[in-house]
Amino acid sequence: MGDEDARQERAECVFCDLPARGDDAAAYILHRGEAAYVVMNLYPYNPGHVMVVPFDHVQDLASLDDALATEMIRLAQRTERVLSDALRPHGFNLGVNIGRAGGAGIADHLHMHLVPRWTADTNFLTALADTRVIPLGLDEAYAQLAKGFAT
Repeated sequence: MGDEDARQERAECVFCDLPARGDDAAAYILHRGEAAYVVMNLYPYNPGHVMVVPFDHVQDLASLDDALATEMIRLAQRTERVLSDALRPHGFNLGVNIGRAGGAGIADHLHMHLVPRWTADTNFLTALADTRVIPLGLDEAYAQLAKGFAT
């Protein structure tokens, strides 16, 4: 890929665009670190579904230097604590989907998912009607979680 193609790809990337907007609340960015940020997932599997995203446009784990990889894990740890305090889940899913074939909805910009889970939270509606019931809206979840990141 040439330099121009790479610039165009970054210009069209939602994960590159969100931090550049300048309004973290409107973009649902909960926290900015030095090299990565924490953002609400706009299409959550469960309430509090968030992502840790590097500011740099990287495609896979092999592209992370040690400092960025460390920061992403530390942000995931902090996010787990914030989610635990705010929402009291019974467990978590933590995952990285790499590439379109690996299930990444945004395949060209690596991101890590943290999904709070509760016992018996399986939602049969998704399987039957491609519908989800999320008992906590994004704005309310953002307000609750932002308090945890403010401390």
